[in-house]
Amino acid sequence: MIAAYIDEFIMFCAGLWMTAVGFRYLSFPPPNQGVQNAWLAILVNHFRWMGPLLLIIAIVLAIASPA
Repeated sequence: MIAAYIDEFIMFCAGLWMTAVGFRYLSFPPPNQGVQNAWLAILVNHFRWMGPLLLIIAIVLAIASPA
């Protein structure tokens, strides 16, 4: 029974992490990286919509799974 929800649990945790990083509750990348990782800063800005979307997908899949 619990094994059926492992994938959804992992996606939910990843969605929480992405949302926290996207809205700057967690710091990623470290602030002293500078311009060398400008593409990473752009990616982190996309986490604002990707994190909540992943949370919604995980919840819908957990509800729809036939367990």
